[in-house]
Amino acid sequence: MRLILLGPPGAGKGTQAQRLADKHGIPQLSTGDMLRAAVQAGTEVGKRAKAVMDAGELVSDAIVNAIVAERIDQPDCARGFILDGYPRTLVQADAVEAMLSERNIALDSVIELVVDDKALVGRIVKRAEDAKAAGQPVRKDDNPAVFEERLREYYKKTAPLTGYYYAKGRLKTVDGMASIDAVTAEIEGVLAATAK
Repeated sequence: MRLILLGPPGAGKGTQAQRLADKHGIPQLSTGDMLRAAVQAGTEVGKRAKAVMDAGELVSDAIVNAIVAERIDQPDCARGFILDGYPRTLVQADAVEAMLSERNIALDSVIELVVDDKALVGRIVKRAEDAKAAGQPVRKDDNPAVFEERLREYYKKTAPLTGYYYAKGRLKTVDGMASIDAVTAEIEGVLAATAK
């Protein structure tokens, strides 16, 4: 199973990706985790990424794409993987198509978690309150102003991917506002239908 999860920040992609990874025994590939792992491992592309990050700059698409390509070649990805938070742009989506095509593997599904923006802001505020109440650190992006900026960025750069994958006949949508268990069940239903 090779799957991309789409949706704005706070939609629950990370939670759902982790559940799917655990159930299906395939890795959840988050670009942040992959970048850190490549830097720590000191791979060639990891060294390039480290130099850029040390300079306080954003890692380029070329570096991110190279890190993803390197990661999907690992043995644990042979049975599949879940891309969470990547691709973020149309350029990256084209790169995913090319890297999968080079390896003769196809995407099984692209699932968008459809959510209500106003409710998302409430979700973020609650997540911050819950973290504080539990004595845990509050994520810096769990601030409504920071979150709304991330949401604007998402709509500018990442939201066009829904049209991109819809045009390819791969996009499926699920109600991201349902309970965590209901969203998981709906995703599993989509995956079962796609596998037929």
